[in-house]
Amino acid sequence: MTAPNPLSPGNTSRRGAVAVTSLVAGVLVALSVPPWGFWILGPAGMAVLTWRLALLSAGRGRFVAGLAFGIGQLGLTLFWMTEFHAIGFGAVVVAEAGFFAVACLALPGGRGPHRLVALPAVMVLAEAARGVVPFGGLPMGGVALGQAAGPLAPVARLGGPLLLVGVVAAFGVAVALIGRRRLRPAAVLVASLALVVVLGGVAPAGSVRSTIDVAVVQGGGPRGYRAVESDADAVYERHVAIGQQLEPPLDLVLWPENAIDVDTIEGSPEAADLGALAARLRATVVAGVTQETGLDRFRNDAVAWGPDGTIVDLYTKAHRVPFGEYVPARSLFEKLGDLSGLPRDAVAGQGPGVLDTPAGRLGVAISFEVFFSERALAAVRSGGEVLLVPTNASSYTTSQVPTQEMAAAQLQAWSTGRWVVASAPTGYGAIVDHRGRVRQRTTLGRAETLVGRVDLRRGSTPYARLGDPPIVALALVVLAGAWLSRRSTRHTMRPMASSPISSPAEKRSEAK
Repeated sequence: MTAPNPLSPGNTSRRGAVAVTSLVAGVLVALSVPPWGFWILGPAGMAVLTWRLALLSAGRGRFVAGLAFGIGQLGLTLFWMTEFHAIGFGAVVVAEAGFFAVACLALPGGRGPHRLVALPAVMVLAEAARGVVPFGGLPMGGVALGQAAGPLAPVARLGGPLLLVGVVAAFGVAVALIGRRRLRPAAVLVASLALVVVLGGVAPAGSVRSTIDVAVVQGGGPRGYRAVESDADAVYERHVAIGQQLEPPLDLVLWPENAIDVDTIEGSPEAADLGALAARLRATVVAGVTQETGLDRFRNDAVAWGPDGTIVDLYTKAHRVPFGEYVPARSLFEKLGDLSGLPRDAVAGQGPGVLDTPAGRLGVAISFEVFFSERALAAVRSGGEVLLVPTNASSYTTSQVPTQEMAAAQLQAWSTGRWVVASAPTGYGAIVDHRGRVRQRTTLGRAETLVGRVDLRRGSTPYARLGDPPIVALALVVLAGAWLSRRSTRHTMRPMASSPISSPAEKRSEAK
């Protein structure tokens, strides 16, 4: 019998159908992520992907499905990159989508239930890898962000964003099972997932040590300008002006990232201004400071002034933004493109982000760090009683990055059991409680202050104690078990029933 030609029109048409369906699945997941935020579309997109994968036996088809899914999801959620470099955006999307392509390729072959069991596991592993490589990872635009304000968010208290990814994918599997009229296993799966959500909602989250009065300062101003294009003095003056409107009693005041840009903060007029503000308010003031460390290096710091007007502590940002705050292998990339917009590299800080102040032991995650659970966990494990997020999203013209940062802050609140206080030059500033609820939020572009009461909390959540390793290990065990199940049952397992909405051509392709 003549082997089928993979380049034949029929096969090409089927591959196109696989790509389009998977692309739609990725777009649905993307629309669950802020600024759209339709959380229900996360499980819906996973259900479409599950249905698509259930019809594919060949590894090549699964690879195409995963790649198209990733492009659909990340092409929308990372669209903000087009403001800086359109070609770079395309390259990043394809590279990041490759994680999902490899994940789907890693699914066991055949059409038994083992593949459905393994799908949440490979999605967890894909997101885990995406958060680490390359250049320290890029978890922005991820599945978990779409659930930050939804009913599944409590899961993060048990297993952080990675477990939340697995639960979203598992709900998608349950929907696909219902579509295939596998009602009993679907009911069992939904009940199990609902139990996980409930357990997350009632899991330990520490206790309240005290309550403090906090103010968030947002200077406002135009958006859509890079750091090299903005007027640092004007940014500073706007924050001074709005900060002068604050009145005691206050315990803590938070200024945003990059609010002060100086050669060195010690002995500078800006340090005197912030010290005077702290003394007038009889409060701790924390501000984002950019300091020079040579001709081609700088530090991105969070500096704390005590009520006596002196600097009491400092944290230097540890997780830098690749191609935003530094250029990896600069000598190589200088030959490939114009790096005039990034003339200097940030120096990476060391250790956990914590500030010892009269207001309390303050955890800090500067800007991009809020997307990385290990930074929040390091702060909490080192005694951080609240999480401060001084950030700067003024380079972006749309709300996409500020809303994703807000979603990340909500997830960190759930994960750590800490309140989160954020400040940005042009928004969003916010106060988020330990259950991920946004108590107050500023408006983009405006000069505003927020004043509210914040709990300082002690103790740990299950996730703060254990972190990501147990979730990654569980995903690997599930994937290995699915492969073993496939090997032991491939000669006896009856094929899964075709989807009631699959086409005759798709049914004929299942054996290929």
